[in-house]
Amino acid sequence: MAMNNQFQFRLRIWSDQFGVCYRTAIVVSVLLLSISDTSFIFSQTMLQYPQTKKQDQVDDFFGVKVTDPYRWLEDDVRESKEVENWVKSQNEVTYGYIKGLQHRDKIEKRLTALWDYEKYRPPFKEGEKYYYFKNDGLQNQNVLYESLTAEEEGRVLIDPNTWSEDGTVALGSVNFSDDGKYIAYGVQDAGSDWRTWKIMEVATGQLLEDELKWIKFGGISWREDNKSFYYSRYDEPKKEGEFQSLNLGQKVYLHKLETPQSEDVLIYRNDDQPEWGFLPEVSEDGRFLVVTVWKGTDDRYKVMVKPLKDAKGHEVEEAFTFLIDDFENEFTFIGNQGRRLYFKSDFNAARKCILTIDLDKPDRDSWQVIVPEAEQAMSSAALVGDSIVVGYLKDAKTQVKLFDLEGNFVREVQFPGIGSASGFAGKRSSTETFYSFSSFNRPPETYHYDLTSGESRQIRKAKVDFTADEFEVSQIFYSSKDGTQVPMFLAHKKGIELNGKNPTLLYGYGGFNISLTPGFSVTRLQWMEMGGVLAMPNLRGGGEYGKDWHKAGTKTKKQNVFDDFIAAAQWLIDNQYTAPEHLGIQGGSNGGLLVGACMTQRPDLFGACLPAVGVMDMLRFHKFTAGRFWTDDYGCADTNKEEFAALYAYSPYHNLKPDTAYPPTLVTTADTDDRVVPGHSFKFAARLQEVQTGENPVLIRIETKAGHGAGKPTSKIIEEYADMWAFLTEHLGMRPFFPGSTP
Repeated sequence: MAMNNQFQFRLRIWSDQFGVCYRTAIVVSVLLLSISDTSFIFSQTMLQYPQTKKQDQVDDFFGVKVTDPYRWLEDDVRESKEVENWVKSQNEVTYGYIKGLQHRDKIEKRLTALWDYEKYRPPFKEGEKYYYFKNDGLQNQNVLYESLTAEEEGRVLIDPNTWSEDGTVALGSVNFSDDGKYIAYGVQDAGSDWRTWKIMEVATGQLLEDELKWIKFGGISWREDNKSFYYSRYDEPKKEGEFQSLNLGQKVYLHKLETPQSEDVLIYRNDDQPEWGFLPEVSEDGRFLVVTVWKGTDDRYKVMVKPLKDAKGHEVEEAFTFLIDDFENEFTFIGNQGRRLYFKSDFNAARKCILTIDLDKPDRDSWQVIVPEAEQAMSSAALVGDSIVVGYLKDAKTQVKLFDLEGNFVREVQFPGIGSASGFAGKRSSTETFYSFSSFNRPPETYHYDLTSGESRQIRKAKVDFTADEFEVSQIFYSSKDGTQVPMFLAHKKGIELNGKNPTLLYGYGGFNISLTPGFSVTRLQWMEMGGVLAMPNLRGGGEYGKDWHKAGTKTKKQNVFDDFIAAAQWLIDNQYTAPEHLGIQGGSNGGLLVGACMTQRPDLFGACLPAVGVMDMLRFHKFTAGRFWTDDYGCADTNKEEFAALYAYSPYHNLKPDTAYPPTLVTTADTDDRVVPGHSFKFAARLQEVQTGENPVLIRIETKAGHGAGKPTSKIIEEYADMWAFLTEHLGMRPFFPGSTP
């Protein structure tokens, strides 16, 4: 008689408790199974989930009564003892189960070995020095170094690993004064979106007394005097709402070095528009303060300009004027040449263009498109040296082209294969820039790029303990439910047999104009090394093909995203890569919503599910922290009847059905996530445990002192992925391969 997974789990726990080897336990169990009355054994094979309290909560949406019995799980774990106890009890069950998974320890050991390589980010120049981030291998946080050249090993400037014993305090953004004398940097605690900014004198490493708090969703921009900078922040929140309340009323301030934050000068506020956010940027020549005004996640901005100096360098006192006075299009400021401002924009260009606006002739009839819309979607743009460096996505693969300041094509940067490139930063005075290139089977390589000659020269190459030639990467196109052609990357070991038995991981996102490109990941590499197939489709809702592709997966059209993902799964099955029992799905944040929606719509199609930090309650997401920004993509159940109907139709929390056998599911979240508050995952897991039938485990793993993902220490990342990969190997019928052993 075959033993189910839960029975094996109970055997492992029993053998651990009583000091009996696992093989002996199996022999004993086989003997017991021959006894006619074995109900006492089988009663122990099912997981005992914690009892979760339900309450009578009913909301009315346009006449539709919607129950929300687990509303109390939205309370902040820092403030609610009841929620804290629920978290502890769930983790006890989850970690007890994970402890019994057969391959978990081997996976963690191998993942740690793979992770242990030197990691560099592309260097950048400030003043007369070069700076770069490096991780020796297993350091919890990346370290900022300073050097005389781009290639030599420099001195440690900032090491956040010294800030906490468990590595949960991270270094966020950094920003140098123009002369390179000072560095301002953000400190992130326990993964929170809040940043506390500090100022350091670079030469001495001494911290100034300046400390700026309540900064979120923005950075700083130095004035030309190198003694002051602009930044935006929120008012100090009430203590009980620090990590859950809506973020409203951002304001722009001017801070002067060596003065307290309380003396900062208020530059701009708009109390009539508390939802507006502000990104202040000083032009590189110091002449203008350009403030990008935003109110959601869509790239639709107003733009304000305030002159700081005239053409002769004399300071001027002038008010802000609105250069762009509606939220209709993207206008991302990339630099200026005198009074001519350059923007990346989708104005009359769904796949985006570069246009200029002359401040002396700001009317729309005088705007000039200098780099027109191309067949490929424009993903990035920067003014570096005398070049406009423009990034494109060609079927989700990176292209980079250079244009002169009048928009004339100069050359294309050549890359060594299918992959992703990032970097290309610098100043107008630069003659060089740096970038990194990687792919699924190609660890990051750092290049120096000469803007004058167009020569790329490799200066660093990551050394990872694997053989790249053993793996292959390809791209296919498949038809979604409505006939739309969707691209998908496939990566796996060479020579796999298409027999429908390959353990396969389908990863997706599909939202917020974000594009998924083929970059390097140690965790994905391990999945492939163990014998798994990695599939990554570029779903609608992303930015791979411009505005139309994005909008086709938003609001009342969001179901297109789930249809694309389900169609990707079906293609993998139809083409004999895998079968439902061998197919796992994974996604985080909006991708967690993707997994939650697809597993509730097609529980028969997947062998295991990994929804991470997901948006699971689509009727209340806008009531917490940054959730109100997401109405650009999702719509709002409170204000629009049609959008409510669409949201209610796919909301994962609300679409879990009683007496349904859902796939084995490991929900992951963090107790200090203040981006997608953990109440989403808490409520979803509680409801899933309530309605689940059959033997498939449905568990929630709740990380402590970790937020939405940014700043998470290496040790926690390795532990989390070891748990997830062990869960998948257990439930997808995988016999993982580990180097030095036989499969």
